[in-house]
Amino acid sequence: MPDPLASSVSSVQSTDPEQAIVEVRRAHELLKSEIHKIIVGQDDVVDQVLMCMFCRGHALIVGVPGLAKTLLISTIARTLSLGFSRIQFTPDLMPTDITGTEVIEEDKTTGAREFRFVKGPIFANVILADEINRTPPKTQAALLESMQERHVTVGGVQHHLPDPFFVLATQNPIEQEGTYPLPEAQLDRFMFQIHIAYPTSEEEAEIVRRSATKAGVRIDAVLSNQDILRVQALVAQCPVADHVIAYALRLVRATRVRGVEDGPRPKIVSDYVGWGAGPRASEFMVLSAKARAILSGQVHVAPEHIRAVAKPILRHRILTNFNAEADQVTTDDIIDELLESIPVEGTSADERKQMDAVMR
Repeated sequence: MPDPLASSVSSVQSTDPEQAIVEVRRAHELLKSEIHKIIVGQDDVVDQVLMCMFCRGHALIVGVPGLAKTLLISTIARTLSLGFSRIQFTPDLMPTDITGTEVIEEDKTTGAREFRFVKGPIFANVILADEINRTPPKTQAALLESMQERHVTVGGVQHHLPDPFFVLATQNPIEQEGTYPLPEAQLDRFMFQIHIAYPTSEEEAEIVRRSATKAGVRIDAVLSNQDILRVQALVAQCPVADHVIAYALRLVRATRVRGVEDGPRPKIVSDYVGWGAGPRASEFMVLSAKARAILSGQVHVAPEHIRAVAKPILRHRILTNFNAEADQVTTDDIIDELLESIPVEGTSADERKQMDAVMR
């Protein structure tokens, strides 16, 4: 059956890596232009979601109600010409409500009965798992298994999910009553934890103006399914120098208060961290830095790309202790201190200043 969404014009066609990166950079700018027809501001959030998608990763998006999390995700799906499915998580949601179930179907000609699998909403390219912490662990586990394995098993039969496949889950950080927080091991499956902040006064004024006019806006698809798969392959093939990998490892290993032999931990880690990030953080940090470099139009990964993705990679993988809660020290505060104190070896002072300027 033909895909009704496969009508977008292909934007990334070159087989030459350098030319392909130029095409990806151009497509990235077009994507942001289309997204901002609907979404006001939130440039960092948009970039982080796109980076996660181009790395075949999943993201957990945290923000208070009313910040257009759902609208952002559905808009990105439209610009990428992808199938979109929203699942509203509730305490009574069952695993089969997500994955699908088998029903008995009777052949009216022969009278024979057989099981037929009815696909659930998980069978889409982009899944919005809205308020994932409002459903019990059994249902959470069904979603997270699909994220990891990229298939569901019903009645002993595997049903493969579409490719590309992304899960963008949301959480409300305010209300905790009646919720089931994700365990640390399950949080680790998410490549990024993205925080959405309140808009600036100018951005909020523009939001109000747009909602007041109620003007219809047409969103054009920029990348097709095949384009996205090509970008994912390009990200995987992007070279990374050993000193960049070493810098990423130093950042991740510095979050651990036990089980490493790399010398003394930074004081903020010793004082406020209970458990640090695992090896998956190192893997994801380098991979997402590749995507950051390519979306910036650069051929090679540099330390500033590692620094740019440190917070969304590490913030949900650092478990703080009671002292941090008492002193109101957040994981972002700890990461800021690590970025300040962990040296970028092989980088001159002038280059470090230039890198900091890029980050700002």
